[in-house]
Amino acid sequence: MANTMRWRYGDTSPVVLPTNTNYEVNIGDLLYLEVNHVRPSSAQADQATLIANQELFHDKFVGIAMQSSPAGNSDPVRVATRGVFEFDSPLSTHEVGELLGANEDGTGTQLEEQSVIGVATPNLAIGRCVKRVATASTRVLVDIVSTVVSGGPQAAA
Repeated sequence: MANTMRWRYGDTSPVVLPTNTNYEVNIGDLLYLEVNHVRPSSAQADQATLIANQELFHDKFVGIAMQSSPAGNSDPVRVATRGVFEFDSPLSTHEVGELLGANEDGTGTQLEEQSVIGVATPNLAIGRCVKRVATASTRVLVDIVSTVVSGGPQAAA
């Protein structure tokens, strides 16, 4: 996906982390930490179900890419561990406080890099909706909280 600055407001509490040379990182990507490197959500190994993919991603969620890094490069990138970001979402309504997690692509085998969907429990979430969407829309404002850095939404499954 193309570089898209999704940050809208709030302190981003950034950290700088190295990337894995096998993966391209774009601005706005949902990132997870794997072996001391960040990777985009689409790089996570398929866990066979959407819920299993979301739960594993939640456990390793480090934040949102604020810089890009081409494949083959391991230079560190700035990662927002907090803040309000506007993400793509399937056509839907959303309520303030609703839990949101990573969305899966149409094949059902990998997570999308810059899309979220409503989830039922905190152990699947990366943040919460902060602006009501009363008329179905494909955009939602999400207050993200890194699980790795800040212990984001994470009730036991």
